[in-house]
Amino acid sequence: MVDSLKKPAFAEQQEAKTPAKETILTPRFYTTDFDEMAKMDISVNEAELEAIIKEFRVDYNRNHFVRDAEFEESWEHIDGEKRKLFIEFLERSCTAEFSGFLLYKELGRRLKGKNPVLAEGFNLMSRDEARHAGFLNKALADFGLSLDLGFLTKSRSYTFFKPKFIFYATYLSEKIGYWRYITIYQHLKEHPEDQIYPIFRFFENWCQDENRHGDFFDAVMRAQPQMLNDWRAKLWCRFFLLSVFGTMYLNDIQRAGFYRSLGLDAREYDIEVIKKTNETAGRVFPVMLDVNNPEFYERLDICLKNNQQLTAIVESNTPKVLQLFQKLPLYLSNGWQFVKLYFMKTIESPSVQGAVR
Repeated sequence: MVDSLKKPAFAEQQEAKTPAKETILTPRFYTTDFDEMAKMDISVNEAELEAIIKEFRVDYNRNHFVRDAEFEESWEHIDGEKRKLFIEFLERSCTAEFSGFLLYKELGRRLKGKNPVLAEGFNLMSRDEARHAGFLNKALADFGLSLDLGFLTKSRSYTFFKPKFIFYATYLSEKIGYWRYITIYQHLKEHPEDQIYPIFRFFENWCQDENRHGDFFDAVMRAQPQMLNDWRAKLWCRFFLLSVFGTMYLNDIQRAGFYRSLGLDAREYDIEVIKKTNETAGRVFPVMLDVNNPEFYERLDICLKNNQQLTAIVESNTPKVLQLFQKLPLYLSNGWQFVKLYFMKTIESPSVQGAVR
């Protein structure tokens, strides 16, 4: 499947899309301690992991990502700001899927012969992520663009996470991806008039890949109880829930025009996705965030306004030195909002309640 990530044969007609500038809100590329992961003992939950890998082998979506005649239409009617936001959506999605492919492929390679169950799981998930990234890059080609994924591999900085943090982050990434895709798919199924591009028709099957990947990480974490059952786990799970939810919310509300073009209200969409992901994470994480508390979104909205002001400052003609002084109180405000959000009272998860009973 790596071939599907190469530049299309007709790429000579395409403009190479310069990867978006990295910020705190852009999709990340990760690396980890491969030796530590190779030594992980998963025997306590190996049967469930084998069952999930058996599903991976079946490859339910082997023949799903096939472009049909509808893709051959002209997309010139998607223009102006809508076109810009849609291309940005495709680019961010492609980058996120490709980062998953790189991580899983490297894990599969490094764990081969050392931890064969995990190695096979990661290799099969990398197959899925490669397929997703390739499909998205072909969609970009419909708009005269193509991400140079080879350049992206070399140019991006890689964030080091210890294995348990990789599991927290990727579990949430896969599960929130499931709820994002299925929510858009279900909305467009009910409102076909908002189906502006055929890629959304593929989201029902697509999100099942995300769901199965999340189940794999769920099973791995439950094979390592120390990742879930002490006070440190509660603090880290709270941190990753807030990071993932906050990043998605700030990204999506800033791009409300894209969701509006699909007939969705970005804020309502994000609140629904966050609520569903929070409930899903409660099946394995020891804590859930109180995302039904209005304060949760009120503080995120303050960060959103701060970010809008930060963008205005950057785009102004104010000297760089003065910009630093203008930005500082906004950065401090954002930091304070996230501190307050972090220390909001959490909810004990059903997974913990079940264990107590």
